[in-house]
Amino acid sequence: MRDTINHIVFGWYPYLCLTVFLVGSVLRFDREQYTWKSGSSQLLRRRQLMWGSNLFHVGILVIFFGHLFGLLTPIWVFDAIGISHTAKQILAIVLGGIAGLGCLAGILLLAHRRLLDPRIRATSSLADTSVLLILLAQLLLGLATIPVSMNHLDGHEMVRFMNWSQGVLLLRPDAWMLVGDAHPLFKAHLFLGMTIFLIFPFTRLVHVWSAPVWYLGRRGYQVVRTRRPIEPARRDNAIEPAE
Repeated sequence: MRDTINHIVFGWYPYLCLTVFLVGSVLRFDREQYTWKSGSSQLLRRRQLMWGSNLFHVGILVIFFGHLFGLLTPIWVFDAIGISHTAKQILAIVLGGIAGLGCLAGILLLAHRRLLDPRIRATSSLADTSVLLILLAQLLLGLATIPVSMNHLDGHEMVRFMNWSQGVLLLRPDAWMLVGDAHPLFKAHLFLGMTIFLIFPFTRLVHVWSAPVWYLGRRGYQVVRTRRPIEPARRDNAIEPAE
């Protein structure tokens, strides 16, 4: 039974999540473009939003690209440039821990703002609140794996997850066996991470696809002017009162 569950969760479930992630994103962009937005509420508690959003986005970008390149880069590349498995493990713990704590501070500010402010809560959908709490849970799981990783500084566990993720993309049917006996925290982190890809097309997370990277190369800028108060009409022809 245990092998069957591991086979389903780490062998079949990744392909379900990736399929829904890609096909769902395309269909939503094609059919529901008016819902393709982040739903900003920046007019309310703007300062808290600024701090929370900046900390969250900087942290989550570091974590995302760290996972992307750390898991999908072939092992021989690290060996070729002289980065040992231990060095890679320590680098992941240090950078991931710093980025994770910054991201945690940001998401707690965002959660406090969205859940405890009645005005913002009234304009939030169930999906908005749910995805925020799911991201918070995933972040806490990721931080909880750091003490476990400290006991595996030889990098063996990290290599196992690298081989699993690359095996999934290369359609290797036995890739699930690589993580079947991993620590429960790692398995929960992997499962919830895949679930985020599954729900991605149905939430505000789709605005990630519209990241304005092209702004960096734009030729012009939007001109914004401050509105001046309307001056009362001059009455040059008015009759002066007699002295």
